Amino acid sequence: LEAVDFAGNSEGARTNINNWVEKQTQGKIKDLLAQGDVNGLTKLVLVNAIYFKGDWDKKFKKRATRKHKFRINKNDTKPVKMMHQELNLPLAYIPEANCSIVDLPYKGKDLSMLIFLPNDMRTLEQQLTYENFVEWTRPDMMRMTEVQLGLPRFKMTETYDMENVLMSMGMVDAFDMARSNFSGMSPGNNLSLSKVVHKAFVKVNEEGTEAAAATAAVATNCCMPMPPPRFIADHPFLFFIRHNASKSILFAGRYCSPE
Repeated sequence: LEAVDFAGNSEGARTNINNWVEKQTQGKIKDLLAQGDVNGLTKLVLVNAIYFKGDWDKKFKKRATRKHKFRINKNDTKPVKMMHQELNLPLAYIPEANCSIVDLPYKGKDLSMLIFLPNDMRTLEQQLTYENFVEWTRPDMMRMTEVQLGLPRFKMTETYDMENVLMSMGMVDAFDMARSNFSGMSPGNNLSLSKVVHKAFVKVNEEGTEAAAATAAVATNCCMPMPPPRFIADHPFLFFIRHNASKSILFAGRYCSPE
């Protein structure tokens, strides 16, 4: 907990918060809070930051990376640098989602990147719940298979305003001054959330993955038939970085188009 002067120097406070986030994420998340996100009426800013850098358990050889067409939709493609290697990986095919899943471990195998490669993204997203995610990625649902793997080299940075998302999930009272209750952190009854900002960075290359995320909240007054052995992520896919022992999802994203 750190005291800052929002009333007298809101811009200085914003810079201080952004510098802290940048340091915690090894320089990957810059300017989490934009100009105007805090002002003289701001009472409290809650900031969360996470940083991850992991090497693949078996790294891709750079000489195997080559240009490949990435299908954005049925009609359009863009070039990507596609990394290639052949290795034994847990693989599953989920017929109801028309989707193949591969588990690509990081060094030490405590963490993995799970890649969901659907034939139709809309079908997958309609079927994908947390319960289905857990079911589809159970060890006994996946079979060790010699896979010809192709994965784009990519980097993405995204910023999201989360207020509407959180309210749609039922977190309504926190944004309403009349109903909010932050008594656990403030003795007064005059705090409510006005803004929640989330920013994420993910970089995937032959060595491994680098990822960071930060969030700030501002208050004011079973397998079917075996899939083919080729798993080439040359069209939109979902990815999840998971801590395997706890099954916790640390990062999640959708890759739909090269930069």
